[in-house]
Amino acid sequence: MALGVLVLAVLLVAVDATVLGLATPYLGEDLQPSGTQLLWIGDAYSFVLAGLLVSMGSLGDRIGRKRLLLTGATAFGLISVLNAYAQTPGTMIVARALLGVAGATLMPSTLALIRNLFHDPRERSLAIGIWSAAASAGMAIGPIAGGALLEHFWWGSVFLINLPVMALLVVVGMKTLPESRNPSPGPWDLPSVLLSMAGMIGVVYAVKEAAAAGFSWPVPAAAVAGAAALRAFVRRQRSLPVPVVDVRLFRSRGFSGAVLSDLLTVLGLSGLLFFLSQYLQLVQERRPIEAGLAELPAAVGAVAAGLVAGAAARRFSVRVVVAGGLAMIGLALAVLTTLGRTTGYPLIGVVLLVVGFGAGVAFTVTSDVILTAVPKEQAGAAAAVSETAYELGAALGIALLGSVVTNVYQGFTGPAGTPEAAHESLAGAVVAAEHLPGETAGELLHAAREAFVDGVALAAGFGAALLLLASAAAFFLLRGQKLADGPVRH
Repeated sequence: MALGVLVLAVLLVAVDATVLGLATPYLGEDLQPSGTQLLWIGDAYSFVLAGLLVSMGSLGDRIGRKRLLLTGATAFGLISVLNAYAQTPGTMIVARALLGVAGATLMPSTLALIRNLFHDPRERSLAIGIWSAAASAGMAIGPIAGGALLEHFWWGSVFLINLPVMALLVVVGMKTLPESRNPSPGPWDLPSVLLSMAGMIGVVYAVKEAAAAGFSWPVPAAAVAGAAALRAFVRRQRSLPVPVVDVRLFRSRGFSGAVLSDLLTVLGLSGLLFFLSQYLQLVQERRPIEAGLAELPAAVGAVAAGLVAGAAARRFSVRVVVAGGLAMIGLALAVLTTLGRTTGYPLIGVVLLVVGFGAGVAFTVTSDVILTAVPKEQAGAAAAVSETAYELGAALGIALLGSVVTNVYQGFTGPAGTPEAAHESLAGAVVAAEHLPGETAGELLHAAREAFVDGVALAAGFGAALLLLASAAAFFLLRGQKLADGPVRH
């Protein structure tokens, strides 16, 4: 029952992440954000989440993971209403950032509670597999449920589905979840919290702005300030008797390899997947529910992989399974470099199935490696490091690969009379075409869609290279790493 509640929490976070991509074309038409604002709407949630995960994981170790999970779930539901009724791009960006604050309490708590609920390594591997499969199932449910809602309601409805799920989670979780915390936690160090958040956001902002606008003066300033804050954070952790996160964990090649693999994998995937729903709807002109169903193979592959990954890693080896899964994703993304406006669905469906299976295998095994590398009292902090890598990769992926797509797209040459808004985003071009004469509108849409597809294909090439690099790094860094096989002694 407790695992069911944790699965519900991760399911909702995954639904929220994927449903936004499907709603983006409608949100773009309604709020009319610029290209940069659209990227911020996509990654503000991940930026804030990445900045706070380590601190929240450590807070859960101190005040109780159940308490933090239920408090965060309540806030997540309430802030979803603010997202649903945002009236301007600026309000939407702020609402997404606040949702990131609430989301930062959920993911580390769920993994840490699994670490403390399941003491037998094989049971824990299966539980982590089910947890990973739930995240993948959310990837499937999000687009399908979102597509069904968008067929009948406005885009804000995709956020309101959070409310009943969160209410159920809180009510059932209060009765079924056991409380767990570090019995000797030490104080929660506020300067460390501020340093980690400032460092993470500064570095990510610098990368984002460099990719979108070049190396203007705010870029090096933000990069230097972020790097200095992270350096101060690490030095402070070494000096504290009870640190927020034990940075000595990174001396372990297995721990570092698992974290790096997660970061590079999500970086290579997220920017591309952010634009996939737009490609299916605005380029291939599929209905929202059809686009949602079209993305289903990725979730099917990931669910299947999550359930067999632990057994596969014990039979073969951790490094073979993780590196093999990442190589599968890289090769599948390489196929998408041939993407065109009229690419048939069978090719896209097979690519998504392979991507989902490879990601499911890799994430399940690396999560197991990261969680078992630390004492159970520090499970929250370790889980937070894992989730930070995931969310930081998502933010960087949308910033870097998203900027690749945007820069290629904005260079298209439209017919005479093309408004400036058409160059901001593909959704902007679709809206602009509705106010132009038939022949001019057709020329505009053709040029805009060709440029968008060229950008997505180029981003797929960058993603493929990153995933193959991650595969090689995992094969080297996870050498000799094994999953625990016998009962855990306490």
